[in-house]
Amino acid sequence: MSLKIKLSSIMVDDQDKALKFYTDVLGFLKFRDIDVGNGFRWITVTAPDGHPDVELVLEPNANPVGKAFQTGLFQQNIPATAFEVEDIELEYRRLKDLGVVFSMPPTQAGPVRIAVFADTCGNLIQIYQAPQ
Repeated sequence: MSLKIKLSSIMVDDQDKALKFYTDVLGFLKFRDIDVGNGFRWITVTAPDGHPDVELVLEPNANPVGKAFQTGLFQQNIPATAFEVEDIELEYRRLKDLGVVFSMPPTQAGPVRIAVFADTCGNLIQIYQAPQ
């Protein structure tokens, strides 16, 4: 099969604030930061322990339809994306100590444990620990 998942996007209300949160707080690494004109940038981050060729795009929510979608997800308490962690209790405590606001603490959801927090950029993010 020749199809590959290389990029995934998340809309953010402020690219500078998002880059700071996703790198300084979550611990992702900045991979690309390219000026594309009109005040917008192509910014991607990668997970230091993840697949090095998979990037998360911090997409500006300048499109009104995208902004409405982002706002709707947030208002309905639906995470925009999810990240896997090895130890959810440890990651929950680490992020809380950094001031991250959780709307759901680690909770059993079938075979996985999940937690949900706000990314300060208009999104709810789910972290999950899969069964070993």
